Amino acid sequence: MAEEVKRVYAFGKDAQGNNVTEGNTHMKAQLGGKGANLAEMANIGLPVPPGFTITCQTCMEYANADNTWPEGALDTIQAYREDLEARMGKKIGDAADPLLVSVRSGAPMSMPGMMDTVLNLGLNDESINGLIAQTENPRFAWDSYRRFIQMFSNVVMGLDGDLFENAITAMKHARGVASDTDLSADDLKELVAEFKQIFSENVDAAAYPKLVVGGSVQFPQDPSVQLQLAIEAVFGSWNNPRAVLYRKQNKIADDLGTAVNVQSMVFGNKGNTSATGVAFTRNPANGEKEFYGDYLVNAQGEDVVAGIRNTSPIADLKHVDGLEDAGRELEKVFVTLENHFRDMCDIEFTIEQGKLWMLQTRVGKRTAAAALHIAIEMEKEGLISKEEAVMRVDPEQLDQLLHPQFDKNASYDVVAKGLNASPGAAVGEAVFSAADAVACAEAGRKCVLVRWETNPDDLAGMIAAEGILTSHGGKTSHAAVIARGMGAPCVCGVEALKIDAEKKQAVVTGTDVVIKEGDMISIDGTTGSVVLGAVELVLPELTGDLDTILEWADEFRTLGVRANADNPEDAELSRNFGAEGIGLCRTEHMFLGDRKQIIQTFILNEDPAVRDKAVNELLEAQTGDFLGMFKAMDGLPVIVRLLDPPLHEFLESPRALDVEIAKLEAMGGDAAAIAEKRRLMEQIDAMSEANPMLGLRGCRLGIVYPILPIMQVRAIATAAAELKKQGLDPRPEIMIPLVSVVPELEKLRGVAEQTIAEVAAEQGVELDIPVGTMIELPRAAVTADEIAAQADFFSFGTNDLTQTTFGFSRDDVEAEFVPQYLEQRLLPYNPFATIDPGVAKLVKMGVELGREGNPELVCGVCGEHGGDPDSVKTFHAIGLDYVSCSPYRVPLARLAAGQAALAEQMDGARDK
Repeated sequence: MAEEVKRVYAFGKDAQGNNVTEGNTHMKAQLGGKGANLAEMANIGLPVPPGFTITCQTCMEYANADNTWPEGALDTIQAYREDLEARMGKKIGDAADPLLVSVRSGAPMSMPGMMDTVLNLGLNDESINGLIAQTENPRFAWDSYRRFIQMFSNVVMGLDGDLFENAITAMKHARGVASDTDLSADDLKELVAEFKQIFSENVDAAAYPKLVVGGSVQFPQDPSVQLQLAIEAVFGSWNNPRAVLYRKQNKIADDLGTAVNVQSMVFGNKGNTSATGVAFTRNPANGEKEFYGDYLVNAQGEDVVAGIRNTSPIADLKHVDGLEDAGRELEKVFVTLENHFRDMCDIEFTIEQGKLWMLQTRVGKRTAAAALHIAIEMEKEGLISKEEAVMRVDPEQLDQLLHPQFDKNASYDVVAKGLNASPGAAVGEAVFSAADAVACAEAGRKCVLVRWETNPDDLAGMIAAEGILTSHGGKTSHAAVIARGMGAPCVCGVEALKIDAEKKQAVVTGTDVVIKEGDMISIDGTTGSVVLGAVELVLPELTGDLDTILEWADEFRTLGVRANADNPEDAELSRNFGAEGIGLCRTEHMFLGDRKQIIQTFILNEDPAVRDKAVNELLEAQTGDFLGMFKAMDGLPVIVRLLDPPLHEFLESPRALDVEIAKLEAMGGDAAAIAEKRRLMEQIDAMSEANPMLGLRGCRLGIVYPILPIMQVRAIATAAAELKKQGLDPRPEIMIPLVSVVPELEKLRGVAEQTIAEVAAEQGVELDIPVGTMIELPRAAVTADEIAAQADFFSFGTNDLTQTTFGFSRDDVEAEFVPQYLEQRLLPYNPFATIDPGVAKLVKMGVELGREGNPELVCGVCGEHGGDPDSVKTFHAIGLDYVSCSPYRVPLARLAAGQAALAEQMDGARDK
C-alpha cells in the first residue's frame, strides 16, 4: 500500500494479534487528535478495535478542489478497507458475517461535538440477516440497522432528525411503551422500513443520481457507496456552521482539516453485559483525583453524549453484574493513560458482552479551577515539572475564576437541583431556543438558555447566553462539555424540569412553579442549583490554586504587569490581583458626573475670571482624586495621562439641545431660556470637528489651553507632596498623550517640570516625577529616537496606534465591517482584540529607536492588548518592560507573561 503521498494509516492488530499500527500520538497534524491517540493506545497495548485513518491533509485537498478526490485516494482507501477486512476476518456488507464500521471525524485540535459521526456502516437488507445469524439477537440487529439509517440520513444526507424521532415516538405511542428499549424486534424491523421510506421521500434524486433505483431514491445498499458518502460527509462537516463558529471562538485555523477514522464496530447495546461510556481520569470540574464520568448499560455511544437517557456514575461500573471485570480493567486503563500522557485524559469506551474496548482518548477539557488544581497536583506527584504546570493552564480560562458566584449572604429558594456541570453563577431571562438567546443578547439583555438538552446547532445560543440549563444529560453531555470549554456556568440533568419549548415555558414537577420566557432565573453551576428570580452575585477572591500558579508564573516572567485604573477602588483591586503599578490612569474619566458642569464652564466661557474659578475647582477635585489613587498604590508607579479626548466630549449633545429647544418653542416656553439654549448650541456647533479623534485632543489640547496641563500637573504634584509629608511613598509619573513631533513633548515637558518645581518649593518636599509620552501615532513610532530624548518612558497606546495604522475608526468598524472581514477571512482576527503584526512592528521599531535615543527609557503598553494573552507573548518577544490592562485581566497577563518567558527558554534549548 505504498504511495507517493501517504494519505491513509492503519491502527490496531492484524489477524495474528500483531500490532500493525503506522501512526503515533505525535502525528496529530496528519491523523487528527483521535487518530493519533487511537494509534498510541494500540502501540501501548490497550484494547483498540482495528481500523484506519484518512489524513487531515486529504480533507483539505478534497475541499480545496471543490469536493473532488485527489488522484488515487479512493484506491488507497479501498486497499486499506480490504486490509481491515483481512485483519478482522469479515467483510463489510457480507450477507453471512458482516463487518460493521464507524466513520468518525478527528481534527488536530479537539472540537467536541462539532463534526460528524456515522455508526453501524455496512448494514443493508442482506447483511442484516448475517448480523442476526451471528448474534442470535434479532432485536439488536434491527436496532443497529434503524440507528444506521437514521444517523446516515441525518449526518450524510442532511435530512431533519425529527422526521425519524417523530416516527419512533409514534411507534412507542402505538405500542403503549415509554422507552425505545421497550420496542420489539418486529417493531424495529417495521421502523427500518418506515425509515427507508422517509429517506426515499426526502432525498433529492437530482443531487444523488447514484441512489436512484427504478426511478426513485433508495437507501444505498452498496457498502462502497455508503462508505464514500460517509467519508465525504465527515470531510464536509469541517466547514459546517457550528464547526466554523467553534474554530473562531477557540482561535483554531481553518486550513487544518479533519481526519476520518474508519474503525471496526464494537457494540454496547448487546444486552446487560454490554455498556458504553465517557470518562475522565480526574474530575474535570474541580480537578480532584477521582474517576469521573457516565455510562449506560445496553446502549451505543451517542446515547451518552446526547443526554437522551440519564446515565450512571462511572464509579458504579465495577459493581454491576456482568460488568465487574471490565470496570476494574477500565480503572487500570485510566492509570496507564494518565501516566503515559502525563495529563488528565478524556476517554470513550465500549464494553461488548463483558469485553472492554477503548474507542478514544485525548487530553480532557476542564474548567479553570480544575486546570489549576490538576497542574499543581501533578507537579506534586512528580508527573510534570513546575514549568510544565505553568504552561498547562490556558490564560483565557482564568476568566472563569473571576466569574460571579452566588452571594453567600443572599436569601433565595432553590426550586430544582441538577448536576453541577460547569462552575460559576449566571442570572438572566429564561429563553428556550438558541435563536432567542442570540436575539436577547443582541438586544443587550442577559439570558439563560433553557433546553431539554443542547446539540451542536445550539452553539451560537450557548455563546450568547450567560449560562445553560438542561433537564437531561450527564456531566459529559454536549451542554456540559461545551459550557466547561467556554467557561459558561451550566446545570445539567434537572429531571424535575419539564420543558415545553413550543410554549416557551418549563414546569418544575411536584410544585406550582412555572418558568416562562422572560422570567428572571439564576443558576449555580458549582452546586447545580436552579432559582426562580435574580440572586445577588459576587466575585471570588484570588486565592488558593490560582495564587500558586500565578506565583510560579511570576518566578519565570520578565515582563512587568500593571493595570489601567482611574479610581482608588479599581487601583486597590488591581493591586490585590498582583498588579505592579498603574500603567494608565485616564484623567478624563474624573471629569464626568457632577464635575462635567465645571469643565463645561471652562470650555464655553471666555471670561478669564470665570475660567480661573472653574480651573481652581477642578484643581481641588483632581488633587483629591490623585491622593486616593497614589495612596492605594503606595510604593508603586502610577502613570497619569493628561487630558486626552476632544473637549466637545464634555459638552451637551447638540441634537438633544435641538430637540429640547423645539419642545420649548412648541409649548410656548420662556423666550430668554430658549435664547440661552440657542446660544449654547451655537457655541457647541462652533467647536465641532469633522474628525475629532484626529483633531484638537491629546497634547494639542494642552498647547491650545495651557492652563489645563498646569492644573493637572499641579494636582498630581500636590497630592504626591501631601502623601510624602505623611510618610508614604507616592510614585506618580506624567504621560503626555498623542505626541507626533518632538517640540510638542519638549514644550509640555517644560510646563510639567516647571509646575512640579513650583509645588516642591511651596510644599517643602523633594519631588522626582518622571515625564513620558504615549506613542499612538505611526510618526511617533518611526521618529522614536528623537522623541525619546525628551521622554523618561514610552507607553504604547495600541488602541489608537491600531486605528491610525489601519485608518480604522474603532467605534465604527468593529460593528460596521470587521465581522464581515473576519467572515470573509480578509482579517485573521480582530486587530483591536489581538495585536496586528504590522502594528507590532511599529511598537518594536518604537522600542528599538527609543532606546537608541535614550538607553534608560522604560517602555510599556497600555492599550486593551495588554490583557490579551496572545498579544502579551508578542510584547514579551519585542522586549517591553511591562504591559498594562484592565484589573480583571491582570491575572491573565501575569500567566501569559510567564508562559512567554518559558516558551522562549524552550525555543532556545531546542535551537542548541
